[in-house]
Formats: sequence, C-alpha cells, structure tokens
Amino acid sequence: MAERQSPAPLRQSGEAPVAPLDEPRLLVENGAARRVGSIVAPTLRDLGFRLVRVKISGAEGGTLQIMAERPDGSMNVEDCEQASIALSPVLDLEDPMSQPYRLEISSPGIDRPLVRLSDFERAVGHEARIEMAVPLGTRKRFRGMIEGVEAAGGVMIARLRLAAKDDGAGDLADLPIKDMDEARLVLTEDLIRAALRREKAAKKQRKAEKAKSPRGKAASDQAAPAGRLKTEFNKTT
Repeated sequence: MAERQSPAPLRQSGEAPVAPLDEPRLLVENGAARRVGSIVAPTLRDLGFRLVRVKISGAEGGTLQIMAERPDGSMNVEDCEQASIALSPVLDLEDPMSQPYRLEISSPGIDRPLVRLSDFERAVGHEARIEMAVPLGTRKRFRGMIEGVEAAGGVMIARLRLAAKDDGAGDLADLPIKDMDEARLVLTEDLIRAALRREKAAKKQRKAEKAKSPRGKAASDQAAPAGRLKTEFNKTT
C-alpha cells in the first residue's frame, strides 16, 4: 500500500526543472517496503535508473520485487542484471529482511504503476485503474481514461473520464494524486502501440549514445518496456 505524500511544491517560473533521474515519487510504500526503497534508490540512481516500486510478497517475505526503469521508461535484461549485481551486496549489508527471500529486479511493463507526476502526464489518453487512500465522496476505486493532469488549489490532480453510462458520456472525476493509494495503467491495444513507439524512440537514442562511446555494447540497445522483464536471485539471512 502506498503512503500518501504531501503535495510537492509547484515549480515557480524561473526555477530550474528537476532532472528526470531525480524526479520524486508521489506514491511510496509503507513499512518494510518503504525501508527497502530508501536503501536501494541511491544505488539505482548511481546506475542511471530510478526506483518505481518495492513489493514484498509471500508468507515470510518470500519475494522482494524491486521495479526500476531508466528515465525514458525503458529497462532491458542487461539493466536488470546490472541492478541485481549492484543491489545484492547493499541489501546484504543493510539486511532489511528478517527472513530468506528471493530478490527480483523487474521492469515496469506496459500496464505499469503510476508513481511520478511524469507517469500521469505520459498516461494522458490511456485507461487507468486508481484506488484512493482517501475516498472521493464514498468511492475509493475508479477506472477510466486519463484526460489530463493539472494543478488545482496547489494540488496536482488527475482528471479521469469514467466509463460511459447507458444514457450518455461518462462522468469526470478529479482525483488528487496525493490521496491515491495505487494507480496503474490498463492494458489496451492503444497502450501497446504507444509503448512500442516509445521503445523505438528509446532504442534510437541509445544507438546515438552508443555511437559516441566506443565501449557501447549491442545489448544496451535492447530497451524493452513493452514486456515486463525480470531477474531473480535467492537470498538468505
């Protein structure tokens, strides 16, 4: 479950924009997952990745899933392996888990969680499922098309076009991002096409960067947000 965050201050005119790698998450975890997130985020950043989500599952914390991505949303197999190798000794040292566990590093995939403002902005025009920590009226669960993201009274909101009723167009719901518990995209054909376009653009950019560096590896071109990729390691305490 995500913890509700105080709204990030809106950037004033003339302020330097936040670098994509340093953009903060607006939805973060609670408890042990939050502690793990604070441990792994700096290491991921040093590698050029940013944390998306930490999830602990299993009766005894059997799987520790760390979801990460590059600022462009890509995360290939080589990236997952690199993150696994770097995070394993960090987790051994900090020892945040009290039971044996399997470490899983994964990409966000197409139907990804939305945790940053840029995630919601990129999701405009796509369908999402959102669960609120603070109910809107008497309702906590919403599903619909994200029509926009804007500031209202100093708070960032996601405007959702709910599913149409029998008698006409769907209602609009303005959902404060700070009051959300979880938000993620719904897998649709339009979303798949958009993900493939981003993958193509990311691959093109990677090739341009590789051309400038003689040490570039062909595997680094395999940017693949379209399918959830993961690597796993078994850990014991």
